[in-house]
Amino acid sequence: MHDTDSVTQAYRLAVAPMLDRTNRHCRTLHRGYAPHALLFSEMIVADALVRGQRPDLLHHGEHPAPVACQLGGSDPVLLAEASDLATRAAYDEVNLNVGCPSNRVRSGRFGACLMADPSLVARCVGAMKAATDLPITVKCRLGIDDLDTQRHLVGFVDMLVDAGVDRLYLHARKAILTGLSPSQNRIVPPLQPERVYDIKVRFPTLAVIINGGIDSIESARAHLDHVDGVMIGRAAYRDPAFINALHGHIFGWSSDTGDALASWLAYLQRQLEGGTPLRTMTRHMLGLFNGQPGAKRYRRMLSDANRLRDNDIQLVHDALAGITSPRTFPRAA
Repeated sequence: MHDTDSVTQAYRLAVAPMLDRTNRHCRTLHRGYAPHALLFSEMIVADALVRGQRPDLLHHGEHPAPVACQLGGSDPVLLAEASDLATRAAYDEVNLNVGCPSNRVRSGRFGACLMADPSLVARCVGAMKAATDLPITVKCRLGIDDLDTQRHLVGFVDMLVDAGVDRLYLHARKAILTGLSPSQNRIVPPLQPERVYDIKVRFPTLAVIINGGIDSIESARAHLDHVDGVMIGRAAYRDPAFINALHGHIFGWSSDTGDALASWLAYLQRQLEGGTPLRTMTRHMLGLFNGQPGAKRYRRMLSDANRLRDNDIQLVHDALAGITSPRTFPRAA
């Protein structure tokens, strides 16, 4: 029997928002491998959603709840309107991005640079809270550049709590906004998980979820002794089997991977029939068999530009044939 209480505590295992990755197709794949996990949208810019009148940015796809909508922005009014739109689009949580270190995001005055203005972030959270009954959460870093003391972080979190924030997703690294690329910011600043643990001690009623460098059951287990949940980023994208195994550890049961992949193949077929290009979906499944015999051949076959251009679903079955038997992974109807 599944632990029904775990459904309301999906944040115990979250898959991080990733630009150009966690779109509706990726989330559908991940849902099969982690049924109770909290999945995140890519970051959606509030200005584009509201002023650009782009409701298509909120499109869910076929994957069921729970799903969080991550917004980027620093205008409390726009973020409130965007939160209302996310609520109408049946998301389960609205998250404010205060962690992205890219130059493009910084030029729009949102992302990690907002950690330098805690009062503005607090006003944004307050406006979002007033616009919806959904949980309003924040994803941030330990700090930015030279503004990375624990004292500053505690003050930042204290203002968020006063504004009514419901949860905090805390990447256990600071962001270096000058001199490092976004990819370097994921690995160069050292991990400092003890600072995340300290936030949980100081704010015991606030749900704190740790992010950064979690790529094994052992590391996740160690964090869960101190915080309320773990957020997995690139490790989930590179190897969905990892979030399947972690789901089993956290929620007490795992999906059958054969069933998960069969469901995904059926999804591919339905999407193809609706006009979705094959290549926009298969790129998310390149990491399915990392470390297994035949994985290199599988990835090579699944990257065949000519067959992808032809939307040839047989390509997927041919690639899978080198991994396991058709009996384990049945063809989509």
